[in-house]
Amino acid sequence: MKFYTNSHPFYCGIDLHSRILYVCIIDNEGKTVLHQQIKADKQQLLNLLKPYIGHVVVGVECMHCWYWVSDWCEEYSIDFILGHALYMKAIHGGKAKNDKIDSYKIACLMRGGNFPLAYVYPSRMRATRDLLRRRTHVVRHGADLKAHVVNTDSQYNLPSQALNLKNISAREGLKHHYEDPVIQRTIELDMVLLDCYAKELKKVEWFIEKQAKEHHGCYLSLIRTFPGIGQILGLTILYEIGEICRFESVQNFASYSRLVKCKAESAGKIYGTSGNKIGNGYLKWAFSEAAVLYLRGNDRAKNHLSKLQKRMSKGKALSALAHKIGRCVYYMLKNKTVFDEDKFLKG
Repeated sequence: MKFYTNSHPFYCGIDLHSRILYVCIIDNEGKTVLHQQIKADKQQLLNLLKPYIGHVVVGVECMHCWYWVSDWCEEYSIDFILGHALYMKAIHGGKAKNDKIDSYKIACLMRGGNFPLAYVYPSRMRATRDLLRRRTHVVRHGADLKAHVVNTDSQYNLPSQALNLKNISAREGLKHHYEDPVIQRTIELDMVLLDCYAKELKKVEWFIEKQAKEHHGCYLSLIRTFPGIGQILGLTILYEIGEICRFESVQNFASYSRLVKCKAESAGKIYGTSGNKIGNGYLKWAFSEAAVLYLRGNDRAKNHLSKLQKRMSKGKALSALAHKIGRCVYYMLKNKTVFDEDKFLKG
């Protein structure tokens, strides 16, 4: 966890909502100089902060509508910081809680050097990252639709079908599989959605890769030299990392990627782990998938996994391999080098 410790003449804490803002400005002595609710409007925010521009830092909690505030601050060269929502417990605790109190607490955290920082993702790549995440959501919904077909066979005690519903021909074969017209219509609804998803996802994936080549084409090429990391995993790793230089060490990167667990201990006693959901779940998924795909048809990788399994269970060995892949990708991007399997398996 990192805290914002820079000193400013004024600190502006904003309790951010989709339609309203509650703005609190305090000076470096802790005195409140402004405390007001306004609409989520750029002009109204400018009118409030105009006398303080050049001497104020603006801080908000990380929630879904912080993008426009960040871009607005960048436009007017105002220092902007983003608070990590899971670490900002000070604004959630207390007997009374409302927007006015929350905005004041945010400003006080900034002034006292206790404001936990989250990463302000670069605006030029942000929309593409969100599109990639939306693509993941659609793919998972498509998997739910395919599972519904299997569950329907189980409901009516029908024999299981060895069909790969990724293929158009397999989906066509289901059009007259069920005798009951109502059940058939239910399955057809799933198939129509899957057909639509298949057509649109190809276009979206092509579009995202085109954007990636413009943003960080070199980094994408380096990532995909790792066996098992293809188009989607490469794009996911690229866009979820953003800028590799924001990680001071490989340990910070592994922690952010949820590849390591943190001990919870007190008075010399260990109570398990904590913070398992703090970090980037998309990177955790990508490196876990890469570990499984790296083993496919790779005898050297399987031998390496067998050595790990002598010291731990298979699940932990796969997690250790995913951790190693994450560290490898970090150094590949940091040093701008391609994958070296001899060095990877030796280290």
